[in-house]
Amino acid sequence: MINILGLQIDPLSLLVVAPSVAAFIMLLLPKQKMIAKWAALVMSLIVGGIAVGVFVDYVNASNAGSIVSQYHLEINVPWFELLGASWHIGIDGISATLILLTGILTPLAILISWEIEDRLNMHLALLLFFETGLLGVFVSLDLMIFFVFWELSLVPMYFLINQWGGPNRQYASTKFMIYSLGGSLGFLLATQLIGWSASTVLGHPTFDIVTLTTLWPTLAQQAGSNVLLGIPIETVKALAFIGFFLAFAIKVPVWPFHTWLPDAHGEAPTAGSMLLAGVMLKLGAYGFLRLVIPLFPDVWIAPINLLGAFETNAAGIFAFLAMLGVVLGAFAAFGQTDIKRLVAYSSVNHMGFVVMGLAVTALAYGHAFAGTSNSELSLHAILATNGAVLQMFNHGLSSAAMFLLAGAIYHKTHTRDMTQYGGFWVKAPIYGAIFIFTSMASLGLPGLNGFVSEFLVVRGTWPVYTGLTIVSMIGLLFTGAYILKGIRAVLHGPFNMHWRDYNLEIELREVVAIAPLLVLMLVTGIVPNWILPIINSSVTAMLGLGG
Repeated sequence: MINILGLQIDPLSLLVVAPSVAAFIMLLLPKQKMIAKWAALVMSLIVGGIAVGVFVDYVNASNAGSIVSQYHLEINVPWFELLGASWHIGIDGISATLILLTGILTPLAILISWEIEDRLNMHLALLLFFETGLLGVFVSLDLMIFFVFWELSLVPMYFLINQWGGPNRQYASTKFMIYSLGGSLGFLLATQLIGWSASTVLGHPTFDIVTLTTLWPTLAQQAGSNVLLGIPIETVKALAFIGFFLAFAIKVPVWPFHTWLPDAHGEAPTAGSMLLAGVMLKLGAYGFLRLVIPLFPDVWIAPINLLGAFETNAAGIFAFLAMLGVVLGAFAAFGQTDIKRLVAYSSVNHMGFVVMGLAVTALAYGHAFAGTSNSELSLHAILATNGAVLQMFNHGLSSAAMFLLAGAIYHKTHTRDMTQYGGFWVKAPIYGAIFIFTSMASLGLPGLNGFVSEFLVVRGTWPVYTGLTIVSMIGLLFTGAYILKGIRAVLHGPFNMHWRDYNLEIELREVVAIAPLLVLMLVTGIVPNWILPIINSSVTAMLGLGG
């Protein structure tokens, strides 16, 4: 607990509520741009400081061995007792890592938003509301709380795209909302099915994630002949799995549920793109780790006969979709001439590696639950899962930096068409150096952050899904191709004389915003153990709990 003005407040509740309070303050401030800019930046830095403090506290507690349960800073108080929902929050190494990422990126996105001229106070307030939604998801240990914050993150992003986006912002924002609400509908129905089905054993509904992680996988055996609304428990489990899977697959996004992403990224303002790619996509992967894999271990490994040709399981299909995301995402990125859409499709490519790692996690967790696992599979899963979580963090850094750079050049040229660029190195050498450094981090150059996480994923998936890993290397090859294509189109070749009187160099404000990301890319590439042990402690605990 933290003592504030004599009140005892738990740090996680403060972390979640603080951005919303800051957002309301922004709406009440006078419409003077300089006041609004500095107020939003200072308040976001305070929230970022709390996020860093929570992360450091978890690290210290983990190193000291004082975390007595699976979650740290855990608090559980009644919220909606009639429904069985409670304000149950806490963090482990996975959520602490993503909280740190959110706390870092939000102030940088707000600093970039200083270029906004229209309704600046509202724009900054929406960014802060968005941060509340993100942080709320990462600390939630109750399904209803999880869902509320999940939905809360959609609304600010919709308005950011719809009101401050590019020429096709109406189409992009509507498509984003339709896809998101389609997934959310399945999520809500699955949540209700799970919560009320648990009452067949407990005698009352519960949405507590910790309780359900133990209860739900064996509910069919415990419930016996009990059914929910006349539906057998096994059918309920299958429907809930589909609802969760689609909701989180859309958010990651897993191919072929990705088509909303290029439009949303292409039309979103720079700050919106930074947070959308940097953090929001991670909500889907986090949902798989926190909910779908622990709640449905038997479903992931249940045999599935495809057209009578061959037999696989849900984990294998998941890995197949991941491979398609890696390969086809790279192909699509290579074919782009719009710089923001190139970076958007690169997110499909890079998040494909996250999904590939999670497929191994699901397979190993399922076999551990069934008692058919072995030490080799568990070791491969630990490597793959560590790589997937670290890739979530690393992609958050590199994608936010790439969108910052894309927005910086668009802000000066007012075009995203890379065929209109060319030879910018002579006019913007500092921008060019930062662009190449960030591109190499995204590419996965050894010594930078992307290499570590992608290596761990590939090392963990290779013995399990060898064929799919080999095919996905085609995507890795084309990752280099589209990265080099982007560097050549922007920085090299003949200089387009149309821009001879334009100041194309990166601004000081933009350098300040991207500098922390560059430092973290380098440090994580050289010394990944500053964060990997924190992730690994929760990954090994999670896989150990599978049985």
